[in-house]
Amino acid sequence: MRPSRHRLLRLRVFGRAPVLLCVVIVGLGVGTAGCASTETGQAVPADTLGATSSASAAPRSSQASESADLSRFYDQKIAWGGCEKFLPGDDGYPKQRSRCGMLTVPVDYTRPDGATAQIAVYKLSATGPRIGSLMMNPGGPGASAVTFVAGQAADLDRQAVSRRFDLVGFDPRGVGSSTPEIRCRTDADRDRDRARDDTDWSPAGIARMEGEARDDARKCSSGMGDEYLAHLGTVDVAHDMDVLRSALGDDKLNYLGYSYGTRIGASYAEQFPDRIRAMVNDGAVDPAADPVAENLRQNEGFQKAFDDFAKDCATRPDCALGTDPTTSTQRFQQLVRPLINRPARTADPRGLSYGDAQTGTSQALYSKDLWKYLRRGLGELTQGRGDTILRLADLYEGRDKDGAYDNSADAFTAIRCVDDPPITDRATVDRLETDTRRVAPFRDDGRGTGHGAEDACAFWPVPNTSTPHRIDAPGLPPTVVVSTTNDPATPYAAGVDLAKQLDARLITYRGTQHTVSFEGVRCVDDAVNAYFVDLTLPKVGLTC
Repeated sequence: MRPSRHRLLRLRVFGRAPVLLCVVIVGLGVGTAGCASTETGQAVPADTLGATSSASAAPRSSQASESADLSRFYDQKIAWGGCEKFLPGDDGYPKQRSRCGMLTVPVDYTRPDGATAQIAVYKLSATGPRIGSLMMNPGGPGASAVTFVAGQAADLDRQAVSRRFDLVGFDPRGVGSSTPEIRCRTDADRDRDRARDDTDWSPAGIARMEGEARDDARKCSSGMGDEYLAHLGTVDVAHDMDVLRSALGDDKLNYLGYSYGTRIGASYAEQFPDRIRAMVNDGAVDPAADPVAENLRQNEGFQKAFDDFAKDCATRPDCALGTDPTTSTQRFQQLVRPLINRPARTADPRGLSYGDAQTGTSQALYSKDLWKYLRRGLGELTQGRGDTILRLADLYEGRDKDGAYDNSADAFTAIRCVDDPPITDRATVDRLETDTRRVAPFRDDGRGTGHGAEDACAFWPVPNTSTPHRIDAPGLPPTVVVSTTNDPATPYAAGVDLAKQLDARLITYRGTQHTVSFEGVRCVDDAVNAYFVDLTLPKVGLTC
């Protein structure tokens, strides 16, 4: 089974095992494709090669660059090599046109002589007259853009951008094949987290959840070091992207960001507005949104997606939710709540826990392409089995068939905890827990007490480096935002808001899925291709 790949923006869930942000789905048989760490293709300073580029000067618009000499990073050239170590076991990408390498960046841009990090980069060479590079990021935080662009190569080759641009994916610092790798928990830790019962909302249960969250924060601090954790935020990732732009030899950036990748795009626009040629942000995260309101809107979006799934399911003879969509949430609860006390049998000895049933269901709500697997999985639940939904949950969690996890979960937590202020006010935590059950009843475990639990960010060892704010990017050229009306993960309104902040042209797609560019919707794809290739803006009010 190989459904089309999708970008997932994962929910921020309080008091439960962390629910992540972004992975690339490549199939339901073995789990997500991953990238191993590698030393292949290390970047070397350009001064050792006697080479420079007009694009290599450190930008005036970066606050860090005003007080630090970053030229050795901006002047470097990437030593390109093969991608076998970046894409182990993957034979589906075009090897002759693919190159991989590593980019060196400072961990702290105000201390360029201090510790450095290595950024993994994948490049799919243009097939025709080259305009430049088009960087792509599938979201997260925690998703590998190396895996994403390589995995999408066959589909991207149908697009005009593949002819005119080198398509480039880079793993943000600490993610995927980039090093040091963010890794806080063992595979055994992850399996334990997923199996435990996080539905006890008594004072003792909440204390246990918060103790586990505190332990998770302590493990990250001990394993990664606080200095590194303090510089994993999107502001630093956007600066890494500018160093990569220079190393690729491009005077101006071309960028397509999906989901959380739109937050990277917005941060880059704010820091380097004069260095952008073209930028598309699809499935927007609104950088000005209040985290509590954003969480509730996202949960509400998933409920709407569940309702759309249920309406479709009710028309099919194999629907375990019955033929009346108005009772689908109640029927779903009847199927999954018993798993709290007794996991469903699976061929895998773990069984299907209640938490994994919720995770696997959410996984399937990102796209209609996955609804058939959710129908199958719910049908299995009526027979006391949970194999298909467990596979969906494994895809979401980044677990392969051998029980090894990628680092997307730990990366998600580490990055978002420095990207946003923690929610520590007890009344706010309680209200969020109660309101989540109200707006997304299919997620309700039926055991609410009116009290919630703080997550790992409340105990994080370093402070957040960003706060919600409207983007201010004077001199930014015209950019494009794509927003989907029934996007479960990034609500349509967030795209509208981001378009206003960037003074960008908005493309509206009417559908139920998360992101749409280069997913085969010709109306959207034609507009995005024309913008990147010819800088032709979509017509005002374009709706597909």
